[in-house]
Amino acid sequence: MSSAPTQRHIPWGALGPWLALAAACLFFASQSDRFLTGPNLSLILQQVMVVGLLAIGQTLIILTAGIDLSCGMVMALGGMVMTKFAADFGLHPIATMACGIAVTAAFGLINGLLITKIKLPAFIVTLGTMNIAFAVTQIYSGAQTVTDLPPTLTALGNTFNFGAEFSYGTVLMVALYVAAWFVLRDTAPGRHLYAVGNNPEAARLTGIPVGRVLIGVYVIAGIFYGIAAMLSVARTGVGDPQAGQTENLDAITAVVLGGTSLFGGRGIILGSLVGAVIVGVFRNGLTLMGVASVVQTLITGILVILAVAADQMSRKGAR
Repeated sequence: MSSAPTQRHIPWGALGPWLALAAACLFFASQSDRFLTGPNLSLILQQVMVVGLLAIGQTLIILTAGIDLSCGMVMALGGMVMTKFAADFGLHPIATMACGIAVTAAFGLINGLLITKIKLPAFIVTLGTMNIAFAVTQIYSGAQTVTDLPPTLTALGNTFNFGAEFSYGTVLMVALYVAAWFVLRDTAPGRHLYAVGNNPEAARLTGIPVGRVLIGVYVIAGIFYGIAAMLSVARTGVGDPQAGQTENLDAITAVVLGGTSLFGGRGIILGSLVGAVIVGVFRNGLTLMGVASVVQTLITGILVILAVAADQMSRKGAR
């Protein structure tokens, strides 16, 4: 089963996010002279790099018609493992990063096994692991922030000048998007993922190991959550047990705004990057306009509903 038609016949998913981003930028530029300045645009990219990384993993899962509500809390636990291991045990920062990513990948494995082996709904499984990850994070950290981290652990938060200040974490995020785009577009595992999202039974009949694909997707998503934890720690300079409490919904919002169908099998990974930037642009622009944070949340919710409605209309129009 070829995935090429799947990726080409999504006009709204391919074009809509870019139009929405352009419209948002034009609107906020008309409202604030500060919006289109180099420092502000650089700030937006730094603010979205964590959600952007989470959105890569979330996109892979949603392409299989799944969902992962646990990504934010799993990221927070991974970040706490990294920072506590560095502060309490004096482990080398590279080793602590590996330990944190191993923990987030393990949560992905647990999610995948429960979904494929016991046939539990992804929504219920990840809702449960979200609460488990939150509780473990609070217990392990004692609800205390971890400070005095080694410079290597926060190096990705450092910036360099390229017309404006950009963080190394932003560069890593973009590089990982390009890599994920290539894998999904030009490799057999990427085509298998789309096939499973389109029709798992048809994929099984063509010889695709659907269960292994799904488990692999959740584990890989967990690895991306661990990398997001690295960026979160690098950006804030601390291990924060309260991190990740809204990032799960932000990541899902980015994926939906980026044109990936919640029904699986349709979407382009780079759209999720555009979706993450849209979320960042709206929050930044509304902040510059002095709009209260609760109103920002309201507007974000409206954007999600509009994106899902557009996806539904696109599906009906394709029938």
